[in-house]
Order: sequence, then C-alpha cells, then structure tokens
Amino acid sequence: MRAVRIERFGGPGVLDVAEVGEPEPGPGEVLIRAEASAINPVDDKTRAGAIGADMPLPPMTLGWDLAGIVVDAGSSGLRAGDRVIAMSHQLATGRGTWADLVVLAAEAVALAPRDLDPTGAATLPLPGLTALQSLDRLALAPGERLLIAGAAGAVGGLALQIARARGIAVDALVSRDAQLAFAREHGAAFATTDPAALPERGYHAVFDTFGAFATGAVADGGRYVSVATQAGPVPDLSARGVRTAVGQVREDGAGLRELAALADRGLLRPRVDSVFALGDVRAAHERFARGGLRGKVAVAF
Repeated sequence: MRAVRIERFGGPGVLDVAEVGEPEPGPGEVLIRAEASAINPVDDKTRAGAIGADMPLPPMTLGWDLAGIVVDAGSSGLRAGDRVIAMSHQLATGRGTWADLVVLAAEAVALAPRDLDPTGAATLPLPGLTALQSLDRLALAPGERLLIAGAAGAVGGLALQIARARGIAVDALVSRDAQLAFAREHGAAFATTDPAALPERGYHAVFDTFGAFATGAVADGGRYVSVATQAGPVPDLSARGVRTAVGQVREDGAGLRELAALADRGLLRPRVDSVFALGDVRAAHERFARGGLRGKVAVAF
C-alpha cells in the first residue's frame, strides 16, 4: 500500500509516496481505508523538523486527519463499510494518516457527517477538535461573551460556528479586512481587524488561535485559552484573576461525534481551498506554504 513518508526533515521535496506493508488491527482498534486527509500546520512543521527537541525522528508516516471507510471494525461497534472520520495524534502515536490503510484506536474514530464528501469531512478532525476542546475548557455560561482571535482561520472559523451553535455571543478579531465578511456571516456580532477597537476587559473568555495576545479584552476573573503554541505562553494574568492556558488537542471520538452532528444539522460548514491527489502531496504542501488559503488543503486517495 502507499504511504507518505519522510526519511529526513526538510522542504516539500523530502515527502515521498512509498510502498509499505499493510497494518493489522489489534484489540480495540479499527482498520480504515483512507479516502481523504488534510494538511495542518503541525504537518508542515513536522516535515520541516520545526516542532521542537522532543519530536520523534524520521523515518515516519505523516498526517493527523482522516476520512475513510471501515474495513475491519473489530469490537468497536462500527461496521465494515461505515464512512468515518478520525484524528490520530501522529506525534504521540507514530500513526500517520497519509496512507491507504490506517489502524487507529476505536476511541479516536466516529461516523462521518452524512452530507459531507470525503474531502470536506477530512478537514474537520484536527481543527474541529482543537476548537471544540478549547471551547469546552473555557466553559462559557449562557449570557457570557466570547472573543475569538483568528475567527476566520481553520480553527477559529470552526470555533465561531460551534460557539454560535451553542448559543454563545461571539465577537471576532481577524487579521485582514477580507475576512470580516466571513466572521459576520458565520455569527459574529462584531468583527474587527483592530485590537484597539475591542472593549477593554469586555469578554468573559478569549480564545486566541494565532497569538494575538488580546489580554486587555478579557475581564477580570475571566478565562484565556491560546492554541498559538508558536507564539509562546499567554502572559501571566493571575493578578487579575484570569485563568490562562495553552490548549493541546487530544484524540476524542466523542468530540468527533459532536462535530459530525453539528455538520449534519447544517450548523458547521468546513471550507476546502484545494484538493490534491496523494501523488501530488509535494504540490499540496507548496500550496499550503504559499498562504492566502480560502480553506483547508485536502489530499484525496
């Protein structure tokens, strides 16, 4: 079978589509035939060797996101032929999803949204779980206000839609004027590119997806979660009673089921910028690196 492998760190040229042996599921695992995946910032950084000192060394198969068809359901309660989505924490498990056949823990797999094609479904797991788990950590109550910094990005755009589906009042900080319309159309009551336009200490919670450090916007006693690990930790706001955290995504089948349910209700709409065949994975990474994306870069098998 085919798998996207790297033997060394570097640019897109280090990506190779190699022939490897087929995996076999063990107890509590599911064998999935891949239909599509997507490129995330962590994939780009892993390929380049830019994660940090603790990252595993090549050779490795890359990929976190997966949409596919169950081949062997084991004891999972799924059935052969079911269309599913999944996220593998590739850095922790060593199980990349950019392969024709993938074995994952049953707890990391959920039925795919009914009305999304495989490329659309494959764009949900990693950014969707990052958004969902961060919102759960912020634990907003009815009537509280949320600011999403980076509300038009892959994670922020899904967080905006999830928050609105939960009835949360959301404002948006985006980086470009062209993104304002997206934020407003997807439920932001107020959207701006100017941090100075945000109400001082006006939000019970802030979800920062790109390192905006809009700390002046969070109310005393509020919560601030950042997933912009490249920007460093959130400044210490404990003197104001603000709880801060840097979020880390985890495998979460229940979270995937929640995302799929929102998509099935029309409340969560993924965005696909472009689709590349597996054999063109280098070109897919080059597209990702150029930026200016209108959605996720997907890879079809």
